[in-house]
Amino acid sequence: MPIAEDTVREALKEVIDPELFVNIVDLGLIYEVTVTPNDESGAEDVSIDMTMTSPACPAGPQLISNSHDAIKKIDGVGEVEVKVVMVPPWTPDRMTEDARDQLGIF
Repeated sequence: MPIAEDTVREALKEVIDPELFVNIVDLGLIYEVTVTPNDESGAEDVSIDMTMTSPACPAGPQLISNSHDAIKKIDGVGEVEVKVVMVPPWTPDRMTEDARDQLGIF
């Protein structure tokens, strides 16, 4: 059974920004999720494009590592690639209503 993008995004909700205490999906840091069958391994490779709230985000390496680990826990995942992109730049407009509520942004 193919791995759905929603499954990957749900797994990434366990990755919490250590400064804001909100998961990276609700913060709007995940831009793109690509799932590709790997004919050699029989697994599915997952690639994500994610950003940071700022280019010099001190939590960046931790968020990348935790994202990789969260995706690897999904059954059937082969290779995982986490790409950090800065275009388009992140803005608070990308956050979900839940994230805005948690941070007191109205």
